[in-house]
Amino acid sequence: MTATAAELAAAPLAAGRTALVVDDDELISQLVSAGLRAAGMTVVTASDGREALARLAEAVPDVVVSDVNMPGMDGFALVSRLRAEPATRAVPLVFLTSRTDPSDALAALRLGADDYVRKPFDLPELVARVTAKLDRPPVPVEQLLRDPRTGLLSVAALAEETGREVARAAATGRDGALAVLEVAELAALRARFGARGEAELTAQLSTALDGAAAGAAGARVAGAGGGRFAVLLPDTGAEEVHRLLLALSEQVVRRRVTVSGEALDVTPVVGWVALSDVAGNPGGAGTGALAATGGRALDLAGTAASGAARHLDLQPVRWTTGTVPAEPAVPAEPAGGGAGTPRRAARGEVWRARLRTPGQVALTLVLGVVAPFAVYVGAWTWSGVDLGPVAYVGVVLALVVTATAIWLEGLLALDPVRPPADTGGPYPRASAIIAAYLPNEALTIVETVEAFLAQDYPGELQVVLAYNGPDRLPVEDALEAVAARDPRFVPLRVDASTSKAQNVNAGLAVVTGEFVGVFDADHHPDPTSFRRAWRWLGGGYDVVQGHCVVRNGGASWVSRTTAVEFESIYAVSHPGRARLHGFGVFGGSNGYWRTDLLRRTRMHGFMLTEDIDSSLRVVEDGGLIANDPALLSRELAPTTLAAVWNQRMRWAQGWFQVSLKHLPRAWRSPHLRLRQKLGMTFLLGWREVYPWVSLQAYPVVAYLAWRADGFRNLDWTVPLFVLTTLFTTSVGPGQTLFARRLAVPEVRRQRGWFLRYLLVSSFFYAEFKNVIARVAQVKELTGEREWKVTPRSVPVVAALPTPRDGGAS
Repeated sequence: MTATAAELAAAPLAAGRTALVVDDDELISQLVSAGLRAAGMTVVTASDGREALARLAEAVPDVVVSDVNMPGMDGFALVSRLRAEPATRAVPLVFLTSRTDPSDALAALRLGADDYVRKPFDLPELVARVTAKLDRPPVPVEQLLRDPRTGLLSVAALAEETGREVARAAATGRDGALAVLEVAELAALRARFGARGEAELTAQLSTALDGAAAGAAGARVAGAGGGRFAVLLPDTGAEEVHRLLLALSEQVVRRRVTVSGEALDVTPVVGWVALSDVAGNPGGAGTGALAATGGRALDLAGTAASGAARHLDLQPVRWTTGTVPAEPAVPAEPAGGGAGTPRRAARGEVWRARLRTPGQVALTLVLGVVAPFAVYVGAWTWSGVDLGPVAYVGVVLALVVTATAIWLEGLLALDPVRPPADTGGPYPRASAIIAAYLPNEALTIVETVEAFLAQDYPGELQVVLAYNGPDRLPVEDALEAVAARDPRFVPLRVDASTSKAQNVNAGLAVVTGEFVGVFDADHHPDPTSFRRAWRWLGGGYDVVQGHCVVRNGGASWVSRTTAVEFESIYAVSHPGRARLHGFGVFGGSNGYWRTDLLRRTRMHGFMLTEDIDSSLRVVEDGGLIANDPALLSRELAPTTLAAVWNQRMRWAQGWFQVSLKHLPRAWRSPHLRLRQKLGMTFLLGWREVYPWVSLQAYPVVAYLAWRADGFRNLDWTVPLFVLTTLFTTSVGPGQTLFARRLAVPEVRRQRGWFLRYLLVSSFFYAEFKNVIARVAQVKELTGEREWKVTPRSVPVVAALPTPRDGGAS
């Protein structure tokens, strides 16, 4: 334990530093003190832990060298006290002890010791260890400015910085935001690859996020622990925050990370809070108060990220006071009013709900018929202006334009676009996502899964059933048995889901195919569908939409009507319109996507028709969507008029949402040609105007009859009126003929269905759908959004014969 003068002189110098030596052995204390003084340090001594605390209260040293076994308060208790106090938390402590059991060393290091030297010891080595701690002082992780693994700003530093920005935003009125980004697949990645896998993922995302945030002025990125990241965006408005964070999400989802040599796709989820929504700390502007404010901001942004994790649609979620409650809200008991009050209130709400839709239908008649008639009469009565002829010509032109477009679609559908030729090359891995609400699909879902597993596809095929439901059902046991028998099948329960969009987005986390087909749970695709779909996607297209065929047409007059209507839609209108306008759309089921594109695009659950919204985003970005009427899948149609009303109301309101959102975007898109922009205008704009225009014939004719003193005085033989009437009324028979000509064989054989469809459509169904379209707009504009599940019925009528090869190539 002795040292020569030459050895001590060679020790690292620590001039100006102070050391506290704590040891009840006076000889050891003196020897260590001498060695540290020779290195240039000022030394203070104490005989046990209690005396050491008194010395620490006088002045905090730069380093502590302490024994473990001491009377009164031992070294373990001393280090625990040091690490509990903010003033001494970062002071290096070196234990010098005769306790040689390895468990003692482990305990000391866990308590916060920075080194553990056993007696007997070499004094120069001890001095070197002490001075090394002074040259490179250990800092608690929570006090580091930078995360040592990622190089990003530390959580503590970001929290303090966020507190300052909250105070500055309150003082200047210039808002900002704090965002938290997580990876949805992190738990599965940890389970599969362990801590090393998480570290690899964190390192790669750190680089990507730091580079992506560099473009935003003043942005700071921090590692938030647990695989999370935080992004501070000062002086940034809400719209710009959303744009920046969305770009950040899209950049992450485009980046394939490599973990343990395996390339993986990850799904970012982002939540954020406006700095103006974070209350400042009343404790003042001290470091602790600022850090507390920043900590609250991180908690709120993390809560919003939990909300984003439910949807997996890449959309940043902003924290509000109602964001993601920890537990489902429980209605409070009524404050008073007696036992009968809740029942009367519930009964009143039921009646209001029942009367709401009839009232909205009446409102559309007032707006579409009564109001225009009153305007025409008022203009003539009060100012002598006759609006009747102008309105008449406008209505006639509108009907002629619509009829012409329908005829053109039918004529173009006679020669549909065919997929590129089969090159004969190897087929890539393919996947199917079947989205299901299990209580509604429980009776038919196993049959659907078996139909997918029977696909004749030369490559690997994975079938993912992404489903949600309130309770576990016996059919889930049957599904698990199918999965045990056939590893290609993956049942995936999405517990937090409340929509098809969430199910599809969750399914993407387990998809392994290069392309993926998206289906509703009642669909049975033709056995060669995936082969045919790959011809389109392998030939350069991004998405291909197939032909949905009703397979329960014999169940009721409603399903028979729908069966013919689907032929007029999927065999005539969709392919004809795609050729006319130069783009197709994805209709929600029997559509095939390039997997990387669907991962970037996602489905947005806040849209009632998330399928149309996703496909229009692809088109606006320059993507190619094909429509193939020979790519067949058979589904179940609604069997009652009430089910059709609910289904079509959701569709119509969703289309109205899409029109309001995407028509301006389409005209601003640099990727669309003029022809496509005009097509978007017709598809999104005119389709929403036409149900109201078609209604104008009634007020116009009524006004003209009022001006002529009665209907008997109107001249019904005006050539323009006769010709346009004949032309517009020809649309129904023409569209029915096109549908019969292009329908799949099993529906085409049902001649009576087409005749009945023509009669029902001409006298009831066409206006029934126009009423739905008008009421849907009223519901959307008044904020009434309700998603009603379309009930599935098990066909009790013998299935129609379905040919194995559904169409010509």
